Amino acid sequence: MPPVRVANLFLSVLVCTMLAVLAALTSVEAEEWTRFRGPNGEGKSSQQGFPTNWEMEDYEWVVELPGKGHSSPAVWNDSLFLTAGLDDGTRIVLCVDALTGEIRWEDSIQLGANHLHKKNSYASGTPAVDGERVFVVFADDNHYTILAYDFAGERIWSRDLGSFTSQHGQGVSPIVYDGKVIVPDDQMGPSKIVALDVASGEQVWESERDFRRTSYATPLIVNIDGKDQLVCLSGALGLSGLDPQTGKQLWFSGELPDRTVASPAYGEGLLTAICGKGGRGTTLALVRADGKGEVVNMRTRNLPYVPTPIIHEGHLFLWNDGGVVCCIDLSGDLEQNVWMERVGGNFSGSPVLIDGKLYCISEEGEVVVIDASPEFHLYGKSPIGDNSYSTPAVANCRLYLRGFGSLACLRSGTRVTQR
Repeated sequence: MPPVRVANLFLSVLVCTMLAVLAALTSVEAEEWTRFRGPNGEGKSSQQGFPTNWEMEDYEWVVELPGKGHSSPAVWNDSLFLTAGLDDGTRIVLCVDALTGEIRWEDSIQLGANHLHKKNSYASGTPAVDGERVFVVFADDNHYTILAYDFAGERIWSRDLGSFTSQHGQGVSPIVYDGKVIVPDDQMGPSKIVALDVASGEQVWESERDFRRTSYATPLIVNIDGKDQLVCLSGALGLSGLDPQTGKQLWFSGELPDRTVASPAYGEGLLTAICGKGGRGTTLALVRADGKGEVVNMRTRNLPYVPTPIIHEGHLFLWNDGGVVCCIDLSGDLEQNVWMERVGGNFSGSPVLIDGKLYCISEEGEVVVIDASPEFHLYGKSPIGDNSYSTPAVANCRLYLRGFGSLACLRSGTRVTQR
C-alpha cells in the first residue's frame, strides 16, 4: 500500500477512535441524577475515576446550606437541587451551581412544625427533575404539598393533596415519568398514589391504596413483558405494579408484617421488598418482575431497615443500619451469605454503585467504600465534615455528598492527599 494511503488510513482510524472516545466521555459527563438514587432509582452510575480514600482538602468545594435536611441532590447539567428545613417548620428549595457550589436561588414555604422521628427532618424527600422543571414534596399534619419550579427558580404551580397522618413525618420522594410527576401518599389513613401533569399540576390519575402504616419507599419504573409498570412498596400491599398511564393496579405481592422504609431495588429481573421496625429490617421478600407478584425467596436476618439494597452481577448487597454489610448469591439460599462484614458506623443513607464499588455515607459523616464483589474488600473511610442521613449523587464526573447542613463535591480523577 502506498505510504500516502497508509497515512490517510491511520489518520482516519485515529480520528474515528478519538470521536468514539469523546462521545463516550460526553455521554458519561452528561449522565443526569434525576431523582432519589439516580437513574430509575437503581442506585447505579456509569461514571468512573473516583478515588476510594480522600481528605477534606481534596474536595473541589464544600458549601454550607441553610437549615437542616436529609434529602439527596438531584442534578441536571449544571443545576443541582436540594431541600432543607428550619426548626419553625419552614421548608426550603435550593438550586446550587453543580460545578462551583454557588447557591443560585432558594424559595421557601411555611408549614407546621409537626412531630418528627429523631432520624427524620422537614426536608427528607429528594427532588425530581425532568430537564425543565424540578418537583419537591413537603408535608405537615394538615398539608401534603407538591411544588413545581422552573430552573430559574420561578414557582410554576403548587398542589395540596390534603392532610398527612404519620407517626414520624414525611420522607418519600416524587418521581417523573412520561410527562407526569408521580407522588406516593401511603400514610396511616386513606392513602393513594397521584400522577400530576408536569406543566400544569392538573391531576392525570389517582389510585387509591390499602393502608396500614406510613410507607417511606420511593417507587421506580420497571419494564415487564414489554410494558413499563410503576412498582410501589408499602406494608399493606408489599410490592405492587400499576399502569403508569392510568394508575390501575395490575398485581401485588401481599402484605408485609412491618413498616417499609427502604425503597424497592431492581436488577436482573428481580425486585426486593424490605420491611422492619425498631431500627432493623425484619423481612426481605424477593419477587420476580414478571407481573404476577409471586414471592420467590425470603430472608429474615441481617437486614437493613432504612438503606436500600443494590443488585449487581448476580449478587444482592445489603448495607445494614448498624454498619454490617452482606453479600448474597441470588441464585442460592437467600438466608446464606457469601460474606458478612462489619464496616463500622451507623447508616440511614443508601449505597450507590460506582465503577464496581459501593459508596455509602455513615451517620457520623464518613464515606465508606467497598467492592461490590463476592470478595470483600474495604478501601477505607473518608470524611465529609458533617453528620449525614443522605444518599450520594453522581453527575458531571462529580460525587455529591450531602450532610445535615452542607454539601461537598468530589471530582473524579482527583489526586488525593497522601495520608
